[in-house]
Amino acid sequence: MAKLSDMKASPIKHILVYGPPKAGKTELVGKLAEKFNLKWFDLEKGVSTLFKLPQEWQERIEVFQIPDTRGTPMAIETCLKVIKGAPMKICTLHGKVACPLCAKAGAETQEVELAKLGPNDCVIFDSMTQLTNSAIANITRNQPDDYKLQRDDWGNLGKVMDTFLSYVQAAPFNVVVITHENMVDSVMGKDAGGQKVVPVAGTANFSRNSAKYFDEVVYCEVKNKKHIFASTTTYSNNIMTGGRSGFSLEKSLEPKLIDLWS
Repeated sequence: MAKLSDMKASPIKHILVYGPPKAGKTELVGKLAEKFNLKWFDLEKGVSTLFKLPQEWQERIEVFQIPDTRGTPMAIETCLKVIKGAPMKICTLHGKVACPLCAKAGAETQEVELAKLGPNDCVIFDSMTQLTNSAIANITRNQPDDYKLQRDDWGNLGKVMDTFLSYVQAAPFNVVVITHENMVDSVMGKDAGGQKVVPVAGTANFSRNSAKYFDEVVYCEVKNKKHIFASTTTYSNNIMTGGRSGFSLEKSLEPKLIDLWS
């Protein structure tokens, strides 16, 4: 029987970073390249922000661009395969694993095997908002554009997001997931009291409980013309934040995501 006193804290972190658009999420995460080698899965063409980083840091970021649209929801297909850690070849044209068209044409591919990553590596998924949209598009791919999701569709969306995030939760490598914010009732049901800002992660109910898959949940916002990054449970009663490290980014003079590994 393993005793807690004989165990060591894992150096591996699974972190969720979220907030409104233009709140500094991508740059905050990108600065991890000061210490880590990053595998960056760009689902919404957001890597342009990373060109602000020093050239030396940019050299440590390998970008996998996954074009994702309503007609070709490639993000959810590719990410569900990649997160399992097995060796994959992703075509640079479509962002598809084992793309038959690109294999036939001898087109360029990128190889990745997340299971081989070590403590000095970190995988970034940007963003879970786009991943949610991709999952919805995949679930309703045979429906007209004006189709409204039915109860079974929402249930399937929850199952898909749970599958992806369960692999994130159990991943033996560092993962950071970026997403946007959503306002939901703080308690489910007709007696719900007040609302709470939570990460976008599929349905409203699923988003409300999405923090359970992560060691740390960081909220980004702009207040008084200043970027604020919060990581403790006491930051705000109506904003989901908190983590196992107990480190307070909001009290740091120079907040860095890398400090959550301290």
